[in-house]
Amino acid sequence: MSERPLDRTALLAFIAADPALAALLAEARAAESDAAHDAGHLLRVALWTLRCGPGSPARLAVAAALLHDAVHVPKDHADRPRAGERSAAHARGRLVALGFSAGEAAEAAAAIRDHGFSRGAVPTSALGRALQDADRLDALGAIGIMRVLATGAAMGAAFHDADDPWARRRPLDDRAFSVDHFFTKLLRLPETMHSKVGREEAARRALVMRAFLDRLGDELGEPPPR
Repeated sequence: MSERPLDRTALLAFIAADPALAALLAEARAAESDAAHDAGHLLRVALWTLRCGPGSPARLAVAAALLHDAVHVPKDHADRPRAGERSAAHARGRLVALGFSAGEAAEAAAAIRDHGFSRGAVPTSALGRALQDADRLDALGAIGIMRVLATGAAMGAAFHDADDPWARRRPLDDRAFSVDHFFTKLLRLPETMHSKVGREEAARRALVMRAFLDRLGDELGEPPPR
């Protein structure tokens, strides 16, 4: 338990060796209902929270990551900006019940409350900044492409507007067209990263997304905007 897990295998062993963390992961797996916010997402966020915030206590960082989407609110729901607050309230009580101190629970809850994009908050703690970086990284790259398409399908969105795929003659609408979400949010994420690790990884993943959009433009016969 003393070594900081920095790859997936080590992370899973770290969680399995800690009854509280193992319970949180089991609860998350039992509650899965959304392919874009499943246990795989939580584990990836946990791993990158550790990588982006090496100064944060590993056990608390993993716990916060496993609980950051504990109360899932769909992207198109009016209460979406409050998702972080609701997950934070759940996390505070759950962590205390699992033996974390009140101070640890409060720190994790604050990080969870402020991590989300729709809330527009900048976390004040090292843990909060690392969690926010990690969650945003999972919206980028190859996994980010799969997640945005899965989320769009769940909301009933089309892949793109057949008449104007790059929104050159209409306002962007990412609830109606999944490709629009690349431009309303995803390609803006690298500039919001706090950590050097997060900035470098976000830049790499944004290139993957740009390459995907370029290839999509080739297939549609109309290049994307730069």
